[in-house]
Amino acid sequence: MELRQLRTFEAVVRHRTVTDAAAALDRAPSSVSQQIRALEDALAVPLFVRGPKGMELTPAGERLRGWARTLLDIAEQAALDVRDQRRRLRLGALETLAGSHVPLVLTRLAERRPDIDVDVHSDRARQGLLTDVVAGRLDAALLLDAGEDLGGLGFPAPPEPLGFVDLDPVPLALVAAPTHPLAGRTALVPADLDHERLLVNVPECSFWMAGERILGAGPVRIRAGGVPVMRAWAEHGLGISLLPRFAVADSLRAGTLVRLDLALPDLSLRLVWREDRETLPGLRDILYAAARP
Repeated sequence: MELRQLRTFEAVVRHRTVTDAAAALDRAPSSVSQQIRALEDALAVPLFVRGPKGMELTPAGERLRGWARTLLDIAEQAALDVRDQRRRLRLGALETLAGSHVPLVLTRLAERRPDIDVDVHSDRARQGLLTDVVAGRLDAALLLDAGEDLGGLGFPAPPEPLGFVDLDPVPLALVAAPTHPLAGRTALVPADLDHERLLVNVPECSFWMAGERILGAGPVRIRAGGVPVMRAWAEHGLGISLLPRFAVADSLRAGTLVRLDLALPDLSLRLVWREDRETLPGLRDILYAAARP
């Protein structure tokens, strides 16, 4: 096997057709086809079959997918070491966390692992981050979750084995305008929110999922928009909203919002990576360096 063949293999897996893979690699389709045939000849097994949705992996191709990324990663780390270059960590993060939690994680890494550089890629979509981690385009990703297993908050976890560590708690706040009828009530329970207008974003949103998990089906969901929109609508008395405490801290201090007295569990700031990448020299130590003492 040659490294260029493995890179071509990954491109075909990612893009599903030889033509699209060739465009991504800036090569002729005939060159991509030749590289795949050479790789299949070297391994003496077919790696792809042409299906209705493009090039689909055979069982042997599925087994090679994990090996290909591992081998390419090891080759990259070897090249960095030989050139005496600093190691780079490719870190993804939910856009919601980019200003609130990513700086703290970067500070920990800088203090504990000054030998590495970090490239941060933010994304609004959790699924996009997980896809990039699985594909090896990111070393790890920061997202919000809950429970003992990945996806405990309510989103589907990829079938590929992923490791994770919880870095920090992310407290939630159920907020409303000071004039809301529930603002003066104490010791609320979820049933007290039945038929209340709960301002939400989209079902894929972490805070929508948290509302489903904590509040149940009682409140009436009102589509508003992202965190700033939900906060603004709540300030204008258009409903209540379940949001991260960091996102409403200024509004609570200013008195434009108040916290409703309902006990809420924290979410977790979770760092996720591909388990098979733990074999790369030092990667696990780097990832755990982002955790609290």
